[in-house]
Amino acid sequence: MEQRRFGNTDLFTSAIGFGTWEMSVRQYGHINTGEAARAVQSAIAQGITLFDTSETYGPFTSEALLGRALGKRRKDVLLVTKVGFTFRADPDRPGFMKTAERDSSARNIIEHAEGCLRRLKTDFIDLLLVHFHDHKTAQEETIAGLRALQEAGKIRYYGVSNYNVPMMAACQKHGQLSTNQVGYHLFDRRVEKAVLPYCRANGIGFMAYGTLAYGLLSGAFTPETKFVDWDWRSRGDAFGLPLFRREQFLKELRVVERLKALAANYDESAAQLAIAWLLGQPGVTVALVGMRDEWELKENVAAADWRLSATDCAAIDRIFAEEEVPTYIDVEQFI
Repeated sequence: MEQRRFGNTDLFTSAIGFGTWEMSVRQYGHINTGEAARAVQSAIAQGITLFDTSETYGPFTSEALLGRALGKRRKDVLLVTKVGFTFRADPDRPGFMKTAERDSSARNIIEHAEGCLRRLKTDFIDLLLVHFHDHKTAQEETIAGLRALQEAGKIRYYGVSNYNVPMMAACQKHGQLSTNQVGYHLFDRRVEKAVLPYCRANGIGFMAYGTLAYGLLSGAFTPETKFVDWDWRSRGDAFGLPLFRREQFLKELRVVERLKALAANYDESAAQLAIAWLLGQPGVTVALVGMRDEWELKENVAAADWRLSATDCAAIDRIFAEEEVPTYIDVEQFI
């Protein structure tokens, strides 16, 4: 597996990272936790060195499952998790919590990092990110909290997630960000407007989530696909874009069918095409992909060595244009 460097740091990662949002309970469809745990061990064996999670996934369940699944292999991987929220009891699920509101204060970041360490069964986190800015805490205070954790040896590096350029610029006045983690895939190219160029110019790594467009590019969806009411995709929007609204969804499925045909010319899948496309974009450090079982893992890892030609990329763009499906490349705001 190709290894890539996070910006100006000495932190390296496999080109494909193991995303664990799909390992949360009652957020992302159904999951077999036993299969997911086996996929974690198999991923390490196949060269994946980065595992990404968050306290909000579940909340808490993804971190706990990942911590158990890694076991003694913790020392062999980079652990990335995210903080920056508060939580409250879930009235619909006695004994469970739900995400309440954003809180980027130093106090909240430091306090919640302790919970992450406990659930992940580790003494330190390789890379801690602020999941979303709360639009009220000064960036200086947020960075101070992260630096305090770093100085205490609780984290090795810190970064942000879903930050735009002004937010990153404000952070850079008080410390060096290691990465920004933002959604980026064939159906959502908003980061190409400003975020990705800024990261490249300022030595900041870039982690792409949603590589398979939250399942759209897996090739598994049909016009009959329905999401259960507790699956976040049932709301229709995905991070500000109408990807799962009915009319848009049907048009996107036509695009996916054509991407399948293009990939089939190389005996590859639409998912592998999507991963290869993302890894070929300048400035991308790691593509995060959810892998619920060993079959998905093997397919995704196989895409790491595929390099698309300029002709292939032009063909992809032509499909989107002919089907009149936007990629939102000219939209700068993404949170």
